[in-house]
Amino acid sequence: MAQNAQDRAAILKVLENQRQGWNKGDMDDYMQGYWKSDSLLFVGKNGPTYGWQKTLDNYKKGYPDKSAMGFLTFGIKKVEFLAKDKAFVLGSWNLKREKDEPKGYFTLLLRKIDGEWKVVVDHSS
Repeated sequence: MAQNAQDRAAILKVLENQRQGWNKGDMDDYMQGYWKSDSLLFVGKNGPTYGWQKTLDNYKKGYPDKSAMGFLTFGIKKVEFLAKDKAFVLGSWNLKREKDEPKGYFTLLLRKIDGEWKVVVDHSS
């Protein structure tokens, strides 16, 4: 379906924009891919966090500067449409930093809101 190809490209662009924002050391730019809502759900090793602002605050605590943020790469394993306005993404993340190289996986639920794809649930480990 042509629609799916367009939407898949749009979703991959959201993730690529996030990656580029991260690699510039710009957390606010990175966060543009997320739904700016108190209902945003982020699940990490410390459990669930609700809300865009709280997620941003946690990221800024965990990654206070460019060296902590390192260089981020993604490996997208799957983009699956659950409905015309909902998609599931499975991928891997890898951070190259001076002293270490943390890596893991993420699952995302994206929704098309006002014509734009946004991450509404992020589970990263």
